Parts: sequence; C-alpha cells; structure tokens
Amino acid sequence: MTDTSRRSSLIGRNLLAGAEPDVAGDAGHDGHPPRVGFFTDTSVCIGCKACEVACKEWNAIPEDGLDFTGMSFDNTQGLDASSWRHVAFIEQSKPLGRAEAAVDHSDVDVLALAAQGSGTPVGEAAITPTSPAPSPSADGQTGLRWLMASDVCKHCTHAACLDVCPTGALFRTEFGTVVVQDDICNGCGYCVAACPYGVIDVRPEDGGAHKCTLCYDRLGAGQEPACAKACPTDSIQFGPLDELRERAAARVEELHRVGVEDARLYGHDPEDGVGGDGAFFLLLDEPEVYGLPPDPVVTTRDLPSMWRHAGAAALALLGGVAAVFAANAGMSGRRTGRRGR
Repeated sequence: MTDTSRRSSLIGRNLLAGAEPDVAGDAGHDGHPPRVGFFTDTSVCIGCKACEVACKEWNAIPEDGLDFTGMSFDNTQGLDASSWRHVAFIEQSKPLGRAEAAVDHSDVDVLALAAQGSGTPVGEAAITPTSPAPSPSADGQTGLRWLMASDVCKHCTHAACLDVCPTGALFRTEFGTVVVQDDICNGCGYCVAACPYGVIDVRPEDGGAHKCTLCYDRLGAGQEPACAKACPTDSIQFGPLDELRERAAARVEELHRVGVEDARLYGHDPEDGVGGDGAFFLLLDEPEVYGLPPDPVVTTRDLPSMWRHAGAAALALLGGVAAVFAANAGMSGRRTGRRGR
C-alpha cells in the first residue's frame, strides 16, 4: 500500500474505538506478518508458575519480593512493573467434579494428563479439580475448588496506553503487539492511568514504565514467547490470533457439551470496548472472580467527542466575549455622541 492510499484509507475512521482488523497495517507496517497473541485456557492451568519464572528469566526482570498475603498461596499478588505474568489462585466454595477424597486416583498418571494440555480427551479434561460438579453431593456437601489463571498484558486492539504516551515510548509492532521502549520512556505515568486493566506500571528503581512485550525479541527470531514455551500443560497458547480464536471457540463448545456450563471466553470479541484483546482467556467463572473488569472500555474512546464539545464551548465563549465587547463599544459611542452635542 502506498503512503497516499494508506492516508486515504484512514479518512473518516475512528481508530480510537470499534473493530480494527489490521492494527499493524494501520500503524504503518507494510507486508507485516499475521497478528499474533495469547490464548490462555485456564481449565488446564495447574498454577505451577513456570510462566512467571520463564518471563522473569528471559526478560531479566528484577525480583520484586515474595510477600504472602496470608489469605492465599498467591505470592505475586498481581501484575506490576516487575511482574509481567501473574498466576491467580482463587479458592471457591463450589462442588468439585471427580475430586472426592474417597475416590482412588492411584492409577492416574497426572503428569501424563498435564502434558496433554488442551489435547486431553474431553471426558478427562472437562472434569478436573477446577471443574465444578453440576450439583452438590448426595449428602449436600459443596466442597471447594481452585481456579488458577495466568494473567498478562492484553495487547489491546485499541491500546489507550499507546494513545496517551507523550514521548512515543509505546509503539505497535509489526506483529500487532504493544511494546514499551525503556530508553525513551520518561516515567510520566499517563499510560498507567489509561490502561483499563491496570497492567502497566512504573518501576520506582528506574522510573520507567514496564509491561509484557510478548517477547518481541523472540518473535523477531521466529520463536514463541518464553511463558508459552515453559507452560507444561499448554494452558498458555501462542500463535496467529485468528487461529487462536477458532481453537478457543471449539474448546468452549467441547466443555459445554460435557456439562461445564460456566466456561466462557473473555477478551476475544473484536466488537468489545477495546476492539478485542491480543491476549484472551477461557474462564470457568465470571471475570470479576479472576480480578478482571467485566466490560473494559478503552479510556481514550471518547476523546474525539470531548474535543468537539470543548471546541464548541470555546467558540460559544468567544462569541459571548465578542458580543460583550460589541455592546460596550456601542454604549461608549452613544455616550461620546451625547457629549459632542
């Protein structure tokens, strides 16, 4: 596409909201590869934290403390400038599937099952310690279950962090992902306030904003991100976004067919408030349970209308001031005329 044709294709489009099928092309990348991303299938996450460790090791992220909350095994507690992957641990009072203590599982090779990840046969994969039974047990007990999910930057189609950056430190890559350039960031923190997911953060030690880069350096070398490479159950899957969406839809359909009715996708829809995420999830409960906003909206979506209203208000104010000056000038003229007679 030539520069002229690209400019003409942007005319009349609001690139701050709505569906945007070619984010890399709209960012100026000619002949770019397919947009890539993450599909995190939380139904097979075992909470091993291999993704957190691999992310820290590959990206040389400094250690940020191991502070237990006293309420959970979650020692990372959330995403921040030094935790680009976070595995959430949620304990719920819900019926368990086949995790009854009286059942003998001694003949089950759990490592072999885990290694199959999303390739596990439906009849086995759908009934895990994280999958609730359809009803309480015969004695009325509901039991407990664990939900585990590895969270990460969503690499939004409409990334407010990128829109508000005053120095150009954030940019859209040829793969459709969003990356921070550490040597250009001035640490103003505008991106922190703009992110609808609370992902990006400023590190006090160096004053710069940091978040997941989706291992941009590895993508350039034809490799998958470190977290996906390290995931032993294939809970974190990497690939072209269109293929991941098809795979995720099939997985949800499988789970629904065997009775896991709470299974749902989050962040996959190009028509949602951020134009769809580059990193989306299969959840087993409401997004709020995992600490995710139920209906995220890009925070810069309303900027065009806000500027239009501000402009109209400014014009009205200028008109009023001009009218006052004109009225005063008329009154002065009449007084001057009376004195002249």
